[in-house]
Amino acid sequence: MEIESLIKSKVRDVRDYPKEGIVFKDITPLLKDGKAFSACVDAFADLIKGRNIDAIAGIEARGFLVGSALSYRTGIGFVPIRKKGKLPADVISTSYSLEYGEAAMEMHKDAIRRGDDVLIVDDVLATGGSASAAVSLVNQLHGNVAALAFLIELGFLNGRKLLQGHEIISLARY
Repeated sequence: MEIESLIKSKVRDVRDYPKEGIVFKDITPLLKDGKAFSACVDAFADLIKGRNIDAIAGIEARGFLVGSALSYRTGIGFVPIRKKGKLPADVISTSYSLEYGEAAMEMHKDAIRRGDDVLIVDDVLATGGSASAAVSLVNQLHGNVAALAFLIELGFLNGRKLLQGHEIISLARY
């Protein structure tokens, strides 16, 4: 089965979550299916094979799941990008808008080195707010965004617009 079809067969829609009017793409059925989840991680690994990537940065929380699995699969170190107040050492911070509110995220100041090539990973590209904030954090530390990788892209929300100039890898599009 093609990876996009596999993902779409495993992702479920949850209406009115986290608030009324939102149709949430729930990846937990995909994660529960070991073979399907492995196929997604393998697809990402194949797409980044041969690239110079120094770190994989996962956006909290579902980006941790995909990003850390990809880190394990490729042997590339993992960097968490977390919600404000969750990291224990010195951090950099940025604020951003979600399709359903406002938020802030942080990364340790020593998470990446100047010039590091970083792959940013998350489960869904929606409006692009959290991904754009992650790009901002990498830029603050003078790293280079090698690409952004998502299991799912909600094309109708135009998240790519906030990420112009960066390569976007999406395994499935809605």
